[in-house]
Amino acid sequence: MTDTAKTDFTHRHFAHCESGSTSNLLFHYGISASEALVFGIGSGVFFGYFPFLKLNGLPLITYRSFPGRLMKNTAKRLGVGVKGFKFKDPEKGMEALDDMLRRGVPVGLQTGVYWLPYFPPPLRIHFNAHIIIAYGANGNGYLISDPVFDEPVTCTREDLKKARFARGMLSPKGRMFHFAGAPEHIDLAAAVVKGIKETCFMMLKLPVPIIGVRGIKFFAKSIRAWPEKHGKRKALLYLGHAIRMQEEVGTGGGGFRLMYAAFLQEAAAILKDDRLLDLSKRMTVIGDRWREYAVSSARIYKDRASEKDNFNLLSDILLDCAEKEQGLFCDLSEIVR
Repeated sequence: MTDTAKTDFTHRHFAHCESGSTSNLLFHYGISASEALVFGIGSGVFFGYFPFLKLNGLPLITYRSFPGRLMKNTAKRLGVGVKGFKFKDPEKGMEALDDMLRRGVPVGLQTGVYWLPYFPPPLRIHFNAHIIIAYGANGNGYLISDPVFDEPVTCTREDLKKARFARGMLSPKGRMFHFAGAPEHIDLAAAVVKGIKETCFMMLKLPVPIIGVRGIKFFAKSIRAWPEKHGKRKALLYLGHAIRMQEEVGTGGGGFRLMYAAFLQEAAAILKDDRLLDLSKRMTVIGDRWREYAVSSARIYKDRASEKDNFNLLSDILLDCAEKEQGLFCDLSEIVR
């Protein structure tokens, strides 16, 4: 690794890694789009419960679209060129990164959180879908813009290589991407509509019982059965994992819903349709309801539960979230149809 010329890349702090990194890259190429707008255009809001896929031995629960999809969707809908790469050989992957940085091109990277040394130890979990930006290098290592941190950080070559080629579920395989310039004109309204339509399809129309609104209902019914099916100790282990997936991995379920509410507020101005403001308020209520579920879950997990806090209550809250989201996305689909 050799020192690279200092670029004019601007680091900005955001709530979530992929939407934040995408917003930062767009800003670098002269496109000012908030994190919420990126999240909505990229169809970031999602739900999936995959009991047959294990993350650290526990079922995978996701509140966001598949890693990389949000960035690709956003770029495509805004007309921004994007090039992506992945590598089998870690050294070739690092050499390709070095080459891009020597040319002054900021590069998005998919990484494993556990191997990023600037993360506090309690947060260094085996999660391989964390998106960051490398924008230069110096004698101390690579210059990294990680949007969930206030300031830019540095990472040594060896640590970054481990993070880029971490093994396990969602293995990054050295994935990196960069934008290839911006168009002269962007049809923001069209991009917003396309983003909304895909989100509604994913949440309502996929005929799969573990994805979207159906997935939330399936998850709710599964939680109700955990104590009897797994026993108290394992049920609590599953519950602790579910809380962590919601509140610590990215912005989590409630946070993503609140971010989508902010997107709908921006979309109302872009599409000149005040009906979206009402849906924004409804999505805020849904986000708060998800947080209520998380708080009750934490009480149960820490053995501080009141009489009303139990697995049946958690299931009821999730079923309420599912019904509210089904109604919201049905109404949203009608607006953009």
